[in-house]
Amino acid sequence: MLKRILTILLGMVAGTLLALGVVQFSAIVGWGPSRETDETAQYIGEVLRLVEEHYVDEELTQPVDLTAAALEGLLSGLDPHSDFMRARDYTHLQEDLDSEFGGIGVQIERRDGQVLVIAPIAGTPGERAGILRGDRVVKVDGKSMRGESLERVVELMRGKPGTTVTVGFEREGTEAPIDLTLVREKIRVESVTDVAMVRDGIGYLRLTQFAEPTAAELAAAIARLESEGMQALILDVRNNPGGLLSSVTAALEPFFAKGELLVYTEGRHARNREEFRSQSEIDPKTWPMAVLINAGSASAAEIMAGALKDTGKAVIVGERSFGKGSVQSVFRLRAGEAMRLTTARYYTPSGVTIHERGVEPQVEVIMTPAEDGNVALQRMRSDITDPEEFEQRFEIKPVADRQLETAVAILEAALVSDSRKRAGR
Repeated sequence: MLKRILTILLGMVAGTLLALGVVQFSAIVGWGPSRETDETAQYIGEVLRLVEEHYVDEELTQPVDLTAAALEGLLSGLDPHSDFMRARDYTHLQEDLDSEFGGIGVQIERRDGQVLVIAPIAGTPGERAGILRGDRVVKVDGKSMRGESLERVVELMRGKPGTTVTVGFEREGTEAPIDLTLVREKIRVESVTDVAMVRDGIGYLRLTQFAEPTAAELAAAIARLESEGMQALILDVRNNPGGLLSSVTAALEPFFAKGELLVYTEGRHARNREEFRSQSEIDPKTWPMAVLINAGSASAAEIMAGALKDTGKAVIVGERSFGKGSVQSVFRLRAGEAMRLTTARYYTPSGVTIHERGVEPQVEVIMTPAEDGNVALQRMRSDITDPEEFEQRFEIKPVADRQLETAVAILEAALVSDSRKRAGR
């Protein structure tokens, strides 16, 4: 029997993207394998025994290491997100779910045999150093990462706050490798940032992740903007790698009436379907809204964008999102180890799966990773308003945030339209 320990989670796992959904289970108890599975297990055991007895290097044939290697191969062959976690990796997972660890602050994912940066985390050494989505991690402290597991790359980039690590990247359009030496910091991410009125009546806020306090932070930000006269809202989930499913559903509730469907998951069998509906007891917000997304928006961020798009509550602006729509269950094993296994996919209210497809914007505005990095730097250094001073300081020209400008224009037109309708009553 499997005992559910935690709610479904989506987002960072073991310091990687990992815009994954996670459900934790206790160890399997009293489970009897089928005859075919039992025979297969015996066969694997025979191979392990032969390797242990006959392989030339005895140091490499310790039973514990052989078993771990076999499990890693078995699970990694299923999909990029299922894997075997040794005790240290499972510890990293638990640290990430607490949203606090020592590192450089980048979300990474293995795709097509390469370790790619999905998004730098806002306000971290990685973002300040100019790491961009799409950068390929090729070295850590001079050691090649080709062929290394994702968990190994994460382990090497992490460390005690205040220590340094040199990470080598390859970047599209850049011939020479990029080596950056960064000072690790305690990574604890604020969920809601950059709360401001960007035009008369139009509020803006950025959601950097979906963690335990996100819904409360969002409610406080909305209350502040309403006190400043907000009549329309821009939600920015660009480069948001995900987080807790319970967090994103709570964050969506202000915009949905009680009982409205937010998202649902489906597993291997029909009985595995699980629906998540709004529990809000108050009337939903009905101002015009826009949601900004890009290729770094993943998992829980895609749930938010997909739910608001499907129900017509917001217009989606930007570029197709990352496309991470599967749920991983974590099974705790012996000796502090664990197994992460894909057990379901999630769907937007209209029944659309995001997995490997992403959310398609209604208004497409493509920005390059370099433009994204430039805009992020301008946002961090909003104290430098003179373009010439900015270029002199950072050796790049400031660029327009075309996605944000497009969203502002859409909402301005919506407010004018609403005003005319009210005037015509």
